[in-house]
Amino acid sequence: MDLDAGGMTTSAPRQDWWLWRLVATGMAFTLFGVGGVLLRVLVFPAQRLLPGGLRERQRRARRTLSWTFRIFIRFMVRTGILTIDFRGAERLGQPGQMILANHPSLLDVVFLVGHVDNANCIVKHGLASNPFTRGPIAGCGYITNDESFDMFDRAAEVLRNGETLIVFPEGTRTPRDSSPRFHRGACAIALRGARVVTPVVISMNPRSLTKGEPWYRIPPSRMRYVIHVGEDVDPAAWLAAHPLPIAGRRMNDYLHAYFEAELARAAPARAAPNQPSPIAANPESKLDESTGT
Repeated sequence: MDLDAGGMTTSAPRQDWWLWRLVATGMAFTLFGVGGVLLRVLVFPAQRLLPGGLRERQRRARRTLSWTFRIFIRFMVRTGILTIDFRGAERLGQPGQMILANHPSLLDVVFLVGHVDNANCIVKHGLASNPFTRGPIAGCGYITNDESFDMFDRAAEVLRNGETLIVFPEGTRTPRDSSPRFHRGACAIALRGARVVTPVVISMNPRSLTKGEPWYRIPPSRMRYVIHVGEDVDPAAWLAAHPLPIAGRRMNDYLHAYFEAELARAAPARAAPNQPSPIAANPESKLDESTGT
């Protein structure tokens, strides 16, 4: 809603085939739910019959889910629901890499999992009991965020074992008209297990699919996502400079300021905040032209 000169609120005009986008969005959410159930009751049980241990079964499930999400992204792009510009996706998926991203919308995990074939992920605890998502979460061996010490230990262990781990340090979607607020737990995990931390800045315009927002409240124009993979951060450099608790706070402060600056750069109307000097990474992002869709 915008405020005009007379103090009256006016709605932004509907654009980009609004009614069709509403129908297509309903189709997309239906496909997402049905797909989750089919993966749980048909695909993953069939995969468990194939030879291989737990790690191999999880690897097959993750690749299947990644492929499914890529198809889902392609559907949303081709039906006009959204556009996506993914810059630097080829640098994701390194052994022991923590992919650390902000969380503006419901679709963020879809974009990241869809671009990394064999990634682990820390997911909201409640999703493990959701009938549409519990199958993929269990099949892929994702870590549920119950905020226990065991969760921190498991996350650090999978990184030490060479897995790629996707983390949203906000713990929930960014509220409208707010900047991301990172919890220090992600940096604590990174300092205990990650070989490298790669920031991924997700910006979108207009905002939609925020926490508590129903699927049918679509924006007046097509959603446009820009996903920007930043330069790697070396956790060992922070540990070399500070003892563990202080290193976690300093690293978290740096990453929080980095994301605020990058998001402000993506939205010029906002003033970019001051950013502290890093000790181990160039804060400027590498602007690749690659797209992953």
